[in-house]
Order: sequence, then structure tokens, then C-alpha cells
Amino acid sequence: MSVVMAALLLSGCGGSSNLQTLPPQESFASAATFSRMFDARVEQTCEAARRALLSQGYIIDTSRKDLVEGNKNFQPDAERHLQMHIRVVCAPESADGSLSVGFVTAVQDSYALRKASNSASLGVSAFGSLSLPFSAGHDSMIKVGSETIQSERFYESFFELMRRYLMVDVVEQSASTEVSKKAAP
Repeated sequence: MSVVMAALLLSGCGGSSNLQTLPPQESFASAATFSRMFDARVEQTCEAARRALLSQGYIIDTSRKDLVEGNKNFQPDAERHLQMHIRVVCAPESADGSLSVGFVTAVQDSYALRKASNSASLGVSAFGSLSLPFSAGHDSMIKVGSETIQSERFYESFFELMRRYLMVDVVEQSASTEVSKKAAP
């Protein structure tokens, strides 16, 4: 009987698949959402991105001349937690290095509080097969979703903040150049 049941189970597994084929989720239509060109060197562009993230409370994980990564945590309610991870890659756009492109991607991970319970049994051989259940439970945050932010408005506001920090950098650089010119004999 058990051989027949095993054969039936195996034949059911080998039949039609319940896996649904999903179409590609990417169209590669426009780069305008995730990138902007800046009238600045690569180092200046990534420094502006670093300052923009810091100004919004992000913790910087990585900061190089061509890459900045930062994280920020949110807790909309007691049982949910969100983490935003922003990555900015800066690349030269002109041969002389005076123009650069900033590529930005933001990923939001969602976590939910889940209750988990553990149980154990105690067998006492002197009394036969006496089992006493012991239960313990704990709460843990489980990752329930992850999504790349697609909102053009979100990215535009970030790029606008980067432009603001680039303008401050250009003004400071111009002032130091003027001081250097006046100091030269």
C-alpha cells in the first residue's frame, strides 16, 4: 500500500507544474528617473550625494569618490519596520572630467513582527511514555518585502538636493580660487 501511495505522490509531482512564468519586469525605456547629469567632477557629484543623504538622517555605509551608499530606518507602527537603502554611483560623462552622471537607486525593505513559538516534550521513562509539553514564544522581525523605488518625484527631490550641495561647493571653490589669485604675486 505504501509503495502505491509513494508512486501516486511522485506522479503528481512530475505532472503539470504550478509555477507561474512571470514576464520580464524591466523595460529599459528611460534612464531619466534614475540618473542626472551634473556640471561637476565625479568626486564633487558623489560628495554632494553624501551630503544630501547625511542631511536627511541617513547613515553612510560606503563613501568613495565614485560611490556612496546610505541606510535609514523607519518604524511606521509598532509591528512594522522599513529600511531604505540608497546607492549613488558617479561616473564621468566628458573626456576632461568636467561633467559627470549620478546614478541613484533606492530600495525599500519591509519587515513585520511575527510571533514564533517553540515547543519541547519531556519523556519520563519510569512512567512510560509521559510527555509534558513546554512552550515558549518570541517575537521577531521577518522581511516581508523588498522593492526598488520607482517614483520620479522621489528621485527628482534627491537630485535637487544634490544640485543644492553642488552649488554650495562651486561657490566655496570659486571663493578659494579668488583668494589664491589675490595671494599670488
